[in-house]
Amino acid sequence: MEPKAFGVQGINQEVNLSILREKRLTLVVKREDLLHPYISGNKYRKFKYNILEAKQRGLDTILTFGGAYSNHIAATAYAGNLYGIRTIGLIRGEELAQNWKLNPTLLRAHSHGMEFKFISREAYRRKTDTSFLELLKKEFGNCYLIPEGGTNLLAVKGCEEILTAQDRDFNILCSSVGTGGTLAGIINSSLNHQSIIGFPALKGDFLRKDIRNFTAKENWEINTDYHFGGYAKVSETLIDFINYFKESTNIPTDPIYTGKLLYGILDLVKNDYFKPGTKILAIHSGGLQGIAGMNLVLKRKNLPLIKV
Repeated sequence: MEPKAFGVQGINQEVNLSILREKRLTLVVKREDLLHPYISGNKYRKFKYNILEAKQRGLDTILTFGGAYSNHIAATAYAGNLYGIRTIGLIRGEELAQNWKLNPTLLRAHSHGMEFKFISREAYRRKTDTSFLELLKKEFGNCYLIPEGGTNLLAVKGCEEILTAQDRDFNILCSSVGTGGTLAGIINSSLNHQSIIGFPALKGDFLRKDIRNFTAKENWEINTDYHFGGYAKVSETLIDFINYFKESTNIPTDPIYTGKLLYGILDLVKNDYFKPGTKILAIHSGGLQGIAGMNLVLKRKNLPLIKV
């Protein structure tokens, strides 16, 4: 039986901007951010089959990993609360133990029942080591382990359901990339005439190898030009774009993933990357809960805030 709350589809919203008309292009955003107020976007997809698996195994605790403003942490906490599963978050950064109540993401996760264990960045880098995971098992018992970002085979299976019959006419499919699971799911369910472009939020070229662990198709590429310095790195240029895009289209985007994705797509449009007549579908993967935390950082740096 499919878990309650996991049975709807995102809506497609066309973007009406003058540059798209000038270049004779169609850009549509698949609003996965509207699927659920707390289990947002791709997290909604990634949890569907993992929740089923945890239930089928008779496990009553989910253990996972994330940073201070992690969408994955926030979504895990809510999903666990919804399905009566205990959730434990291993949070990167021991210093957060003293002031986590000032962090909107962690405060929300805690309100939905998540327990925290704050660990050093050095220990966090060992999160996939067998010896480290054995220590966690001894401490917390037999938990259902979900990796950082939520990407595993079951998560990719869920992300394969993002595309539907209404998306078959698009030539280009675009998605932001964190751990690669969402992009892999889109690649797997894409049609032969479709090409996929991933826009990483992180620096580095390691994602290609990770994505190939989940797909055998070759109709995709990674564009590494729009990470803005790396994960959670932003600039005034990006903030200005996010605010402009919201005002122009009424589509909110987050500064970690989807803001960079849409900035990249429209920059490619500006530079004639796409042939006239191309139909582009951009996947909005959610993550809007992170805006509150990012605005706290921007305020401390005396930078413009993201409008909500």
